[in-house]
Amino acid sequence: MRIFHEFVTKYLILTLFQWVHYYYGQITIEEIQNFEGKYPKQLWYLFTVEMWERFCFYGMRGVLTFFMVDQLLLKDDAANLQYGAIQAFVYAFTFIGGIFADKILGFKKSLFFGGIVMILGNLLIAFAPQQMFYYGIAFSIIGTGFFKPNISSMVGELYHEKDPRRDAGYGMFYAGINIGGLLGGALCIYLGKYHSWTLCFLAAAIVMVAGLITFLLTKKHLGPIGDSPLLAMPESKRKIREIAVYVGSLLSIPFIYTMVINTDYTDYFMYTIGIVAIGYFVFELLKLGEISLQKKLIAAFSFIFFYFLFNAIYEQSGGSLSLFAKDNLNSNLLGFTIDPNVVNNSSNTFFVIVLSPLIGLLWLWLAKKKIEPNTLIKFGIGFLFLSASFYLFYYTKFFANIDGITSLNLFTFAYLVTTIGELCLGPIGMSIITKLSPKKLFGMMMGLWFLASAFGQLAAGKLGAAISQSNGGTTLMSKLQSYTDGYYTLAIYALVAGVFLIVISPIIRKLMQEVK
Repeated sequence: MRIFHEFVTKYLILTLFQWVHYYYGQITIEEIQNFEGKYPKQLWYLFTVEMWERFCFYGMRGVLTFFMVDQLLLKDDAANLQYGAIQAFVYAFTFIGGIFADKILGFKKSLFFGGIVMILGNLLIAFAPQQMFYYGIAFSIIGTGFFKPNISSMVGELYHEKDPRRDAGYGMFYAGINIGGLLGGALCIYLGKYHSWTLCFLAAAIVMVAGLITFLLTKKHLGPIGDSPLLAMPESKRKIREIAVYVGSLLSIPFIYTMVINTDYTDYFMYTIGIVAIGYFVFELLKLGEISLQKKLIAAFSFIFFYFLFNAIYEQSGGSLSLFAKDNLNSNLLGFTIDPNVVNNSSNTFFVIVLSPLIGLLWLWLAKKKIEPNTLIKFGIGFLFLSASFYLFYYTKFFANIDGITSLNLFTFAYLVTTIGELCLGPIGMSIITKLSPKKLFGMMMGLWFLASAFGQLAAGKLGAAISQSNGGTTLMSKLQSYTDGYYTLAIYALVAGVFLIVISPIIRKLMQEVK
C-alpha cells in the first residue's frame, strides 16, 4: 500500500510538472524535430492556418475580374489588366515580406501582422464593395506579402535539414492550400453572385479570423520557430525597428492603390524591379568565381524563366477564363446544374487534391522501372499538357449554340488537363532551385522564383486583355470567337515553349552537373 501511495504521488507530481511545462514552458527545436511518425503535430496546426488563409486569398482572387466587370463596370480588357497588376503586386510583396521576416520581425509576427491586414482589407470591401474595393485590395496585397512566404518557411523548420520526411510534410501542407482554395474559390463567387458582395468579402474576413485564432492558440507548440532574429538586441531598439516595418508597410497603401488603379504605373514599377533583380543576379553570379557553381546558377535561372512563361499562360483562370465562364458557358456539368464561375474557381484545386497522390505514385512507379523523366523533361511535359488544355478551351467553340453558349463539361475537362500540367512542374520547381543554388544565395533565388510568378501574373493580365480587345462585336457569339481564338494562340505558345525546353534539355542538363 505504501509503495502504491508513493508511486501515485510521484506520478501526480511528474504529471503536474509536465502539464506546467506544456502550457507555460517553451518547447525546444530539438523536441519538435525529433518527432515520431510521419508528420509532426505542429504541421497540422500550420496546415489549418494556411487552409483558412488560402480560403481568404483564393476567394478574393476568384471574384476579382467578375466583380470589376459586373460591379465596377470595367470593360473586359481593363479588368484583365488590373487583375494582372493586382496579382503581380501580391507576388512581388511576398518577396518583400519575406525579407522583413528574415531581417526584423521573424515568421510569427510577420504572419500575424499579415493576417490582420488581410482581414482589414476584406472588411473594407465588405463595408462598401464599390467604393472601397481598391483600398481593400491594397491592404490585401500587403497582408498576403507578409503572410504567405513565412508560414511556408515555418513548415521547413519543423524538420532536420536531412530529414527525408520533409517532402511528405510539404505535400500534406500543399493539400491544405488546395482545400482552402477549393472552398474559398467556390463559396465566395457563389455568395457574391447569388446573395451579396458584402457577404462574399465578409466570409473571406471571417475565415481569416478563424485562421489567426488557430495560430494564436497553437503557436506555443512552435517553440522558437519563427521568433524574431533580433532577440539578442535590446528590446527598445528591436521594438523601434518592428514598429518602423508596420508603419512603413501601412504608409505604402496609397502607393499601391495608385499603382493598381493605373496599370501603366504598375508596368514601370515591375520593369524596374525586374532590371534590378537581374542585375543583382548577374552580380552574385560573377562574384561566385567558381565555374561549376556559376553553371548551376545559370541552370536554376533557366527554370525560373520557364516558370514565368508557364504562369503567363496558366494564370488565365482568374482573368479571361473567369469572364469567359461568366458569359459563354452553360450550367450543365455531367447532368447537374452548377454555376460555371464556381467550376472555374474550384475545379483546378479539386483536381490538384485528387491527382497529386496519383501523379506522385506514377513518378515512383516510373522510378522503379528506371524510366522516370528528369526534372527538365517533367517541365517540358507540363508545358505540353498546358498546350493541350488551352486547345480544349479553344475547341469549346465547336460545341456552342447559336447564342454563343458552350459546353461546361468540355471546359471542366480542359481544367483537368491543365492540372496535370501544373503537377508536372509546380511541386518540383522550388525544390530544384534550392538544389542548384549555393546556400548563401537561397534567399535571392527564391526571391527570383516569386518574382517570376509576379511577372507571369502581369503577363497573364496583358494576354487576357489582348484577347478581350480582339472582340470587335457586341454579341456573345463574337466574344466566344475572340476568346477561343486567343486560347488557340496560347496553346501554340505553350507547345513551342514545351518542345523548345525538351530540345535544349541536354544543354541545361550539363549545366546542372550532378544535380537531378
